[in-house]
Amino acid sequence: MNVGSHLQLPLFTLIGEEALAMQSEAYVIGGFVRDLFLKRSVTDIDFVTTGDGIELARRVAKRLGIKKVDYFKTYGTAHFKYQGLDLEFVGARKESYSPDSRKPSVSAGTIEDDQRRRDFTINALAIDLLPGRFGSLVDPFDGMSDLEKKILRTPLAPDSTYSDDPLRMMRAVRFANQLGFHIDDASKEAIARNADRLKIISMERIHVELNKIMLCRKPSIGFKLLFDLKLLHQFFPEMVKLHGIEKRNGLAHKDNFYHTIQVLDNLCTTTDDLWLRWAAVMHDIAKPATKRFEEGNGWTFHGHEELGARMVPKIFARLKLPLDEKMKYVQKLVQLHLRPIALTKEEISDSAIRRLLFEAGDDIDDLMLLCKADITSKNEAKVKKYLANYELVKIKLEEVEKKDHIRNFQPPVSGELIMSFFGLQPCREVGVIKNAIKDAILDGLIANDFDEAFEYMRKQGESLGLAQSLDFVANKK
Repeated sequence: MNVGSHLQLPLFTLIGEEALAMQSEAYVIGGFVRDLFLKRSVTDIDFVTTGDGIELARRVAKRLGIKKVDYFKTYGTAHFKYQGLDLEFVGARKESYSPDSRKPSVSAGTIEDDQRRRDFTINALAIDLLPGRFGSLVDPFDGMSDLEKKILRTPLAPDSTYSDDPLRMMRAVRFANQLGFHIDDASKEAIARNADRLKIISMERIHVELNKIMLCRKPSIGFKLLFDLKLLHQFFPEMVKLHGIEKRNGLAHKDNFYHTIQVLDNLCTTTDDLWLRWAAVMHDIAKPATKRFEEGNGWTFHGHEELGARMVPKIFARLKLPLDEKMKYVQKLVQLHLRPIALTKEEISDSAIRRLLFEAGDDIDDLMLLCKADITSKNEAKVKKYLANYELVKIKLEEVEKKDHIRNFQPPVSGELIMSFFGLQPCREVGVIKNAIKDAILDGLIANDFDEAFEYMRKQGESLGLAQSLDFVANKK
């Protein structure tokens, strides 16, 4: 098969010419070729040569007028950007692995040696760039057939492929989810057998693949595979514990694993935000630890939102996810995720709305998206009622915010002013008065206004036996 007509950029011809001048071969290989046939856009292009990859990159960059080229002599690779494309050059190689590392010993090889070391047959497709053979498809492992059948299969025996580089097991799940492909049965069995080999992979690499799965249009596909193939058990045991149903006295709770991934799928229809999707994954993470059966009430999970929020930093730290504002954002949404739902079950007071606005701040809209996604009941009447009440809460939030400006507000009276007015040093009473002013505003006892807050401060001080400082009066004069 010749697919030269697909390679429209002069870049491809130029690379073939330079390889010929070096008396070596050159091919475009991997994801670019796969996505060419799948009609997916791509900006990363990998080239492999039977000669010196760094020298080929240097020659090509010179002809294209590229000044900045990154060379990695240890790995024999070079990289540069050209017209919005990321181009990488490497010499064809053979690999051999030791059992305790995914870093192989490398030696020079043929194009077929290089294809053999690839993770999947669909990623081992190569197109010849040499003049006279330009556009010829090189497919020794029948990758085109797998592409047409939407199958993920390894070039070598799957046990060897996955044991050598266990990260390929995560990539198999990710590609299955991203591309809508099926992992072939031999691969599935090999992954299950080799799942514990993930222990030699860094958490940084694992969470990169996990994040890519979470950014798919329907991540539940990937999470089901991770669970069924015992991969999730290796790095995210808290999520595994969500799986299963317990029944007592004829009463069963829902399977919180499948509920969680349904919430995640629901959320994915409204947002591409990775960290909001993480909040969906984590929102019920503490349910196994808080599960109780109460006579008359059935199954309860009291406090799972508070415990879940405390679990977020520990899980993020273990997975080597960022422990910055992104983590705090996820933690906040986990802690607050029951609040809007609770409001739909009772008469909605302005006070409850103010408190929700105050605590959620600028994340209130994301919190509401999460709560809407959390409605997964199979009872259509119940869902209809929840959604109607959810809309009422949204309307009420907008009305109260417009009237009271509570989102991210700071009490109009500062701690410094309280200390100055009563002649105090930092002490417990200052915090008591400041919190009382905040609560009075949130409860609607006073407006979010300086004059009303100042008067309320004075009365609170009097109730605590505090008098106005003479220095404050003198300074005011």
